[in-house]
Amino acid sequence: MSLNKTELVAKIAAETGETQSAVSTVVDSLFKTVAASLAKGEKVAIPGWISFDSTETAARTGRNPQTGEAIQIPAGKRVKITVGSKLKAAVK
Repeated sequence: MSLNKTELVAKIAAETGETQSAVSTVVDSLFKTVAASLAKGEKVAIPGWISFDSTETAARTGRNPQTGEAIQIPAGKRVKITVGSKLKAAVK
C-alpha cells in the first residue's frame, strides 16, 4: 500500500481545513526548495523528522548485468536521506 501525492494533499487539506490547491502549492514548493538547496550543496534538515544531504560519488567501474561487460560509471552527486528519531518512533 502506498500514498501518492494526490492522496497526501487530500489528507493534509482535510486535516488543516486548507484547500487542496493551496496544500498542493505548498508541497510542490517544499520539494522545489529542497531540490534547489541540495543542488547548491546545502543540507536540509527538519530536526527529529528527516534530513537531506548531497554526497559526491567517485568514478568507478561497474558491470552490465545482462552481458557482464565492465563499464565506467562517472563521478556524480547523490542524495542521502536520513530518518530522524520522531519518524522512527512513529513507524514502530
